[in-house]
Amino acid sequence: MTEQQPTTLERIHLAARAEFREKGFPSASLRSIVKSLGMTTGAFYGYYPSKEALYEALVGPHYDYLIRRFRQAQSEFAHLPHHRQPDELGSFSGGCMFDMLHYAYAHLEECQLLLTASEGTRFAGLVDEMVEIEVTATHDYMAVLGELGRPAPRLDRRLEHILITGMFRTFFELILHAMPLEEAENYLRQMRDFYTAGWLEVMGQS
Repeated sequence: MTEQQPTTLERIHLAARAEFREKGFPSASLRSIVKSLGMTTGAFYGYYPSKEALYEALVGPHYDYLIRRFRQAQSEFAHLPHHRQPDELGSFSGGCMFDMLHYAYAHLEECQLLLTASEGTRFAGLVDEMVEIEVTATHDYMAVLGELGRPAPRLDRRLEHILITGMFRTFFELILHAMPLEEAENYLRQMRDFYTAGWLEVMGQS
């Protein structure tokens, strides 16, 4: 049985992933990508109008999934009855993080490109966008704790931002290291235990 040859579009994506992985988006050369394929620039433009469009085709759907899944978890948690939120906090955040981990491992090369090669694109703000979503959700949850008679002490906004940023960067390190999935799952459990205990202490809920 003859092995099926990759399509031209698949070859473009393969060459683009290699170029972006090696050089990052700002330094990647569309000319180098086209040359490695033995194509003319005009032929390439029949597939994508620019380097930006090509990069977006590789990472855009994965950026959208991660942001959408994270927003979904925050929204579902916020719509729980307030008295249930303290007991459900761990299951909602844990389920979301494991979903994102499994998704990233199913699309590992593209998600690594998203995390390491997106400078100069709209995707470079992935961590910052997730941090802002988490900051808003944290403040909403602190208001709920106050309603329940379990008020949390006021957090310094700079410290809050640093802690949340560190949490996401730690999570994404699992994807960058590309260890076996079973090990990554175990590390994620330990990471969640570490950050959950820390946040409970900071919020006066331990």
